[in-house]
Amino acid sequence: MFPREGSLDNLTHSLVGALIGQAGLKKKTGLAMPALIIGANLPDVDAACFFWLDGVEHLGFRRGITHGPPALVLLPLVLAGLLYGFDRWQARRGTRPQGRLPVRFGWLYALAFIACLTHPALDWLNVYGIRLLEPFSHRWFYGDTLFIIDVWLWALMGFATWFSLRREKRGGEWRRPARIAIALALAYIGMNAAITAANEGAAGDSPTGSEIVIASPKPFDPFEREMIRGGNGLYTLDEDRTLPGVPLEHCSLAAARAGDPGVDAFLFWARTPLIEPREDGSLWLRDARFYDPRVRDRFAVKLPEGTCPGLRTEPAGGEGG
Repeated sequence: MFPREGSLDNLTHSLVGALIGQAGLKKKTGLAMPALIIGANLPDVDAACFFWLDGVEHLGFRRGITHGPPALVLLPLVLAGLLYGFDRWQARRGTRPQGRLPVRFGWLYALAFIACLTHPALDWLNVYGIRLLEPFSHRWFYGDTLFIIDVWLWALMGFATWFSLRREKRGGEWRRPARIAIALALAYIGMNAAITAANEGAAGDSPTGSEIVIASPKPFDPFEREMIRGGNGLYTLDEDRTLPGVPLEHCSLAAARAGDPGVDAFLFWARTPLIEPREDGSLWLRDARFYDPRVRDRFAVKLPEGTCPGLRTEPAGGEGG
């Protein structure tokens, strides 16, 4: 399975902000484009957690508090204040560009707010998940609609932004290409949502059951899905690739969570957790969404010894039938 990261890529977020600006909103105030592009990426300030969290503990922190309702109101306010202050600072120093539109704080906040809202909307579209209601609820939401990096959205939005800027420079109608691209992007997302729903609805049973069914988008081909089916630590990929694992009730995971912050964070985040036995007799927590036998320590955490007493650990030889 192709490894996935934790957030829709920042190029996509930036292009969305730029495209909204080129659709006409950038003319509402000076510094509108920085408000839109930075605002579209602003919830990812939670990436700073890598400076103080160890191992996989970031899994239980990211896509949470900075992506929830209070942050989506406050972060744009901070950004608007900084941009407004920057404009006043340049004016006092005599370095403010003459061609810049008057800066209106209200519009700066409105544009940063709109851009911020696009961020969780896009993050929700992949299989990683997002806690949209944090801190009021810790529930994860999943769209299962787009792969983490969608090259077709890159191409569409990147070309449209370039074409719109080119037309603007030449004095032509520059808003229309951006608006058409936004409509096409929404149609593309809707098509992918329908493909996911159709695949999940048509999924049959598997050797590991069908308590959980996920149609996970694949890279490059928007029409293909990798089917994940199973539950209780046992999962099958596509038709017959059964992942190595043991039933979760064979292990004392509650005790492991209480004694190991990494295990606790992983299980808080995991949607399809499995326990993988390895050649040295150790047991590792992994997630079927991100399972790749070639990259064994990514999205994985070692369970403390004694978590699964009496379990006979079989060497994990990768995916089997």
